[in-house]
Amino acid sequence: MKKALILLGCPEAPSQTPLAIYTTYSLKKAGYEVTIASTPSASKLLEVSDPEQFYVNKRVDIESCLENLEENMYDLLVGFVHKDAAVSYFVTFYHILNTKSLAIVFEKDANLLEKFANDVQENTDANIISARAYHNPTPLRVKIDRAINELED
Repeated sequence: MKKALILLGCPEAPSQTPLAIYTTYSLKKAGYEVTIASTPSASKLLEVSDPEQFYVNKRVDIESCLENLEENMYDLLVGFVHKDAAVSYFVTFYHILNTKSLAIVFEKDANLLEKFANDVQENTDANIISARAYHNPTPLRVKIDRAINELED
């Protein structure tokens, strides 16, 4: 079975947690075993949002995941990028894993959105989807669906 790693940083944006659960669901449907590496606060939100682990059943702390990361451990890296720190984590994980990658870049501020997308593009060859999003997850959900469908092709 193919393995995917999803990166979640600070859960300050309301759309991040539902999109992470949705992305996990979609990747599982596409045949991936999914692990989410997150900050403790993002992990707590996942735990509360999916208490019986219907969707998210493999969670690890992002720092311990990074310490034990090796090339080819995962077939896909998916990063939720909405802060400078998230860009740094995504780029770091990208270069260690050296695998197919998808950066989901979102921000309510158009200038920051462009900056984060440019930072990822300048430092990786990852597929990048981006949208102005903060409260409303729909613009990103549509793009996530397209990106996951392309993985299956």
